[in-house]
Amino acid sequence: MKKVFLTILNICLIVFIVNAQDVVKKANNFIDLLSNEQKTGTLFPFDNEERYNFHFVPFVRKGIIFNDMNAQQTDAGLALLRACLSEMAFKKATDIIAMEVVLKEIENRKPEDKYRDPGNYHFSIFGIPSNKTIWGWRFEGHHISYNFSFDKKMIVSGTPGFMGSNPAVVLTGSKKGKEILKEETEEGFQVLNSLDPQQLKKAIIDTIAYKDILTFDKRNAEINSKLGLKYTELNENQQALLLKLIKVYVNRYTHLFAESMLKDIQAAGLDNILFAWAGTTINKVGSPTYYRVQGPSFIIEYDNTQNNANHIHSVIRDLKNDFGGDALLNHYKQNHANK
Repeated sequence: MKKVFLTILNICLIVFIVNAQDVVKKANNFIDLLSNEQKTGTLFPFDNEERYNFHFVPFVRKGIIFNDMNAQQTDAGLALLRACLSEMAFKKATDIIAMEVVLKEIENRKPEDKYRDPGNYHFSIFGIPSNKTIWGWRFEGHHISYNFSFDKKMIVSGTPGFMGSNPAVVLTGSKKGKEILKEETEEGFQVLNSLDPQQLKKAIIDTIAYKDILTFDKRNAEINSKLGLKYTELNENQQALLLKLIKVYVNRYTHLFAESMLKDIQAAGLDNILFAWAGTTINKVGSPTYYRVQGPSFIIEYDNTQNNANHIHSVIRDLKNDFGGDALLNHYKQNHANK
């Protein structure tokens, strides 16, 4: 039995490596399609400070955008994104991009106004993509930020991983009823609604929801708080609901990398996970809510307070490997930076 398990484990590892190699090919295909001028604004050393320039609002970033790419380049960029995300998350990402058109209409912006623009999403490559190097890449724009780091043939990190939606629920027009981050909302309420009165006293840390996620755009995502309800204070069914909520965020990534993240979370200790809630306990537009799932190795945050509580920000952060982590950066500086 042990031999069979090891064989299966080796097969999974081989598939994981092959998938990572596929990402390398897609990254280089994307780079090869860029002109020399485009490469200048898209390619950076792995240790460049730009790699930490994380945000999720519409502003001027470095990196090439859809508006400056032809159809072939756009397809190659999206293929790279698709290779690193699950199909579900890729669909959410493209829906978030398309939501810019809806938001522009809601805000009655003029046709020439480019503040809400589905073409304003950036691709940046850090380092030289290969099966022997440390490298990374980022896809970022309004309400999306994914930051990937690779070491040789393995994905080391995919965080910060941010998704947002404004509106959270489209209330009018041709897209009425559209709810991109419905799963993130409903699974959070599933956990909350499973709690008894005594558990709720510990889980609800504030009756007023925070104005935004607390980690916001910080390079270090630490939240020095031990408030909330412990995993060990949940019954078996409630623990399953909390793990299901965690998987909503982890399963935004490719299957094998998601499995690797889940193993890291489990190894760090499920008993040390806290579930915290702030704001109202009603799931409807106009009811501000915030929740946080925090463990020794990760933080998940969800906030729906802006625009009459119809505007979601959600993120997963890896406390050890955000932006690839310090160990990977030091390894790059020692072994790759001058080669």
